[in-house]
Amino acid sequence: MDRNQDIIRTSWIGIITNLLLAGFKAAIGVLASSVAIVMDAINNLSDALSSVITIVGTKLSQRPADRKHPFGFGRIEYFSAIIIAVIVLSAGITSFIESVKKIFNPTEPSYTTVTLVIIVVAIVVKLILGRYVKRKGEQLKSDALIASGSDALFDAVITLATLVSAGVMLLWGVSLDGILGALISIVIIKAGIEMLASPINELLGTSISADLTKQIIKAVSGFEGVHGVYDLILHNYGPDVKIGSLHINVYDTMSAHDIHGLTRKITMYMIEQHGIIMTVGVYAVATGNNRHAELQAKVIQTLAAHKDIIQVHGFYYSEKEQMISVDVVPDISVHDEAAFVSQLTSEIQPFAPDKQIFIVVDHNYSE
Repeated sequence: MDRNQDIIRTSWIGIITNLLLAGFKAAIGVLASSVAIVMDAINNLSDALSSVITIVGTKLSQRPADRKHPFGFGRIEYFSAIIIAVIVLSAGITSFIESVKKIFNPTEPSYTTVTLVIIVVAIVVKLILGRYVKRKGEQLKSDALIASGSDALFDAVITLATLVSAGVMLLWGVSLDGILGALISIVIIKAGIEMLASPINELLGTSISADLTKQIIKAVSGFEGVHGVYDLILHNYGPDVKIGSLHINVYDTMSAHDIHGLTRKITMYMIEQHGIIMTVGVYAVATGNNRHAELQAKVIQTLAAHKDIIQVHGFYYSEKEQMISVDVVPDISVHDEAAFVSQLTSEIQPFAPDKQIFIVVDHNYSE
């Protein structure tokens, strides 16, 4: 079973569970002539909405790429997660408002044996469902499933708090309904904001994880002929589509044919092992005892010794064009890049007084 099918299957379990719970409550409500229980059953029907949204989002994300959307529709999953997170956030805000009202106007709860049984059943079912759906979401890296599972868990927690406050009221005559409700609502609101942050960050573009960065650099560095890996960039077009680029150092003695073969091996590895469509650029490293190699060593050593520079790469020297170009990755503390480049240029210029110096400022796109 592939990832999308697993997400849909898990969502159907959520829908069916909520429908069965709603049917159980509705039947009891009709038999007991309780409008409150029937209304609670309707609430369970609305709880199934998050699972429906997940299924619809997953189905739409599977649409094939077209001319206007060459990278496919995978990011629709993030919109699904945002919608569900907004539902959770709205529920938290509504619950907070109602809880505050109860703090100032407490009401004595009235429970029958039937309602207590229904509440306990609802809590158990929602806890099991919420944990299952959230765990599957974490396994499948689906923000929508995680949000849907959290929604079910919060329902269980709110119901449990209501039950606890009712017990305290009946035993000691103290009303905690509003206070507990307000505290739990604040937790739900905080969780809703965090749920929103994850898919929104994915849409905006997050940094590459440190673990994935290390894996890629280690793997690519292991290819024969590679003498450094730089400029790793990844773009996420959904959980299943990643497109990126990187540069590798190769000796200037390597033929175009061998470079072609090397970059082809790297791109094939990246798609097979990580599912990443990777473009591989090349930096030529000067070898031998010549003017080019001498300049390269002086420039790189000078810049690498600079306390505000994390990395130096991409050295290029052209006698014909009378220019030297080199890339640097500055520390995050560097804010005035223009002044920084001017300073570095003045440090390098004495090595080649008659050449134009170009310092290219790169940035680190990983954690």
